[in-house]
Amino acid sequence: MNAPFSQNQAKTRSRSRALMEEARRYTPGGVHSSIRRMPVDIVLNRADGAYLWDVDGNRYVDYNAAFAAIILGHSHSGVDQAVAREVQGLDLAGLGTTPHEIALNRTLVTHVPSAEMSLLCNSGSEATYHAVRLARACTGRDHLLKFQGCYHGWHDYLLVNVLSTADKIGTKDPASTGMLPEAIARTSVLDFNDLEGASSALRTRKFAAVILEPIAHNMGCVVGTEPFLRGLRELCNETGTILVFDEVISGFRHGMGGYQAVVGVTPDLTTLGKAMSNGYPCAAIVGKQELMLQFATAGGPVFFAGTHNGHTAGTVAALATIAELENGEIHKQLFDLGDRLCAGLSEVASRVGVPMRVEGYGSVFTPYFVDPDRGPLQNYTQLVQRNDDAKDMQFRLALIERGILVFPGPRRRWCITAAHTRADVDLTLNVAEEVLRTLR
Repeated sequence: MNAPFSQNQAKTRSRSRALMEEARRYTPGGVHSSIRRMPVDIVLNRADGAYLWDVDGNRYVDYNAAFAAIILGHSHSGVDQAVAREVQGLDLAGLGTTPHEIALNRTLVTHVPSAEMSLLCNSGSEATYHAVRLARACTGRDHLLKFQGCYHGWHDYLLVNVLSTADKIGTKDPASTGMLPEAIARTSVLDFNDLEGASSALRTRKFAAVILEPIAHNMGCVVGTEPFLRGLRELCNETGTILVFDEVISGFRHGMGGYQAVVGVTPDLTTLGKAMSNGYPCAAIVGKQELMLQFATAGGPVFFAGTHNGHTAGTVAALATIAELENGEIHKQLFDLGDRLCAGLSEVASRVGVPMRVEGYGSVFTPYFVDPDRGPLQNYTQLVQRNDDAKDMQFRLALIERGILVFPGPRRRWCITAAHTRADVDLTLNVAEEVLRTLR
């Protein structure tokens, strides 16, 4: 009951199956986000630290971490108690502002290099939507430039060429039906880390914005090279294009100032979310003052609104989470654990004889089933061409059966939290070796 599955334990999920059948009667597919669909029925009802439990009492070591939103660990007492205390006195004001909103925006401006001003919203998709609208308004241009494999939210403007199949790479690949053709036509797509392609595109057409994840975590873990990121900054300066860093995943998870502070490249706008508030709904768009003052909140022409923007629960959770991170000790711990797990997976795969290359940065990493001797992976096209997706999927499903919870899809990121321990890592490596031997 209090330990993960072992290979020989019965994996009983009868209550999960029954509840999922009921869920599907009321909810399309039984889940409230398409990426929550799983090939196995699991209904989770308890979370604590690095672990999740299902309704059948099975415990899982969690490496999904709510898609990187959980950084301190599930049900963190400091964050939860701060939220509980503050919402008793103030829930949703609805007019004006609150001391919590002021404090959080001051904190974001203090820590994030690109943040001269900040506005709060509720999700990363909202933040990138506002960034697109602002960029178009300030430049008077329509077209956007993004990169294959990067995900920037559910809206028509950017929901193209995310998890494309090999035959769709190089074409316009909308991720949903019902999207406006006009929106799709105004979004151009290049390979990540392709500075030459970006240079040609930006000098050929006038773009409102270039948007990218500086570390492309939506294809696992592909780091934007310093020459690529610096080159984009220079190109945007030269062509009057707004540079947007989507740090919804990397912001606060890899350091107090996001990856932009690490690499020393400052964008015009940045979107933040996820780890900023340890799983509570809170996100932000931050950026240059001259751009941010164009929002209607300051009397500008660019509309910005949201009933739940700045809700006490989210703002207090973000303040409490960031306070836990500020001394740097947690980030050091996360990097140490990430390095241990990445090195351990590489060593286990090599010993067992399964081709694998583990790419990681800090607490986010991905084991790719590729020839490790062919060098680092630079873009999505290389991932699709080289990764053994079938073996990748087998590996993940077998881990889940043994109580190691990872996202059940190939080439997707794993995330460590501050609640994980060396013992969790060592257990994971033992289970991974057991599984890899069956795949060999």
